[in-house]
Amino acid sequence: MSAQDVAARHPPARSALGSGARELLKWLALLSMTGDHVAKVVFGGYVPVVSELGRIAFPLFALVMACNLAQPDADLRKSIRRLGMWGLVAQPFHVLAFGYWLPLNILLTFCLAAVAVHALANNRQLLLLVAGGLLPFFVDYQWAGVALVMLGWIAFRHRAYWLLAFGFGGLCWVNGNGWALLAIPLALAAARVQWRLPRWRWAFYVYYVAHLAVLAAYAHWLR
Repeated sequence: MSAQDVAARHPPARSALGSGARELLKWLALLSMTGDHVAKVVFGGYVPVVSELGRIAFPLFALVMACNLAQPDADLRKSIRRLGMWGLVAQPFHVLAFGYWLPLNILLTFCLAAVAVHALANNRQLLLLVAGGLLPFFVDYQWAGVALVMLGWIAFRHRAYWLLAFGFGGLCWVNGNGWALLAIPLALAAARVQWRLPRWRWAFYVYYVAHLAVLAAYAHWLR
């Protein structure tokens, strides 16, 4: 049975995370990510509490992205192009800020995850093997990161939220700790309230590149 047949028999359910909740979680993730990056570049790698809270950034971003991709009107190809373009723009600043080329930055992780979701949704088995099986070696959070988005996409489309346990388990294994699990109560709390927050479509991408540029400048010219 193809993915199209599955989708026809089980149409996507109403989103568990409203637009406002997704926007709130995205900005919480940005805040925790920024603190973690500042700790790494400015303070030598670790700041108590700040670094631990930084572990919730990726799972929050992954949940938001998976929910967005699971919407009935989601344009997977457009998401892939946007994430790929901004990921390539961000990569030189990422290298200058952190001092390494691999793994690639998280925008490229999410781009690869979107490719894998596209392959899964369209029964493109070879593309799925490449995007979900081979290329994650080169991106941040590797297979665990791509898998969390894919499992989240299935979970949000079919209300199979138990699948997220496997995604979070893999992420905790990669991190070597369980701090990523804090994203779960945050997401549940956000889902219970009808948040009315505007969606700033390009703000996240601009902020991501800009904060890496500032950290790169500090690492090479201000430190």
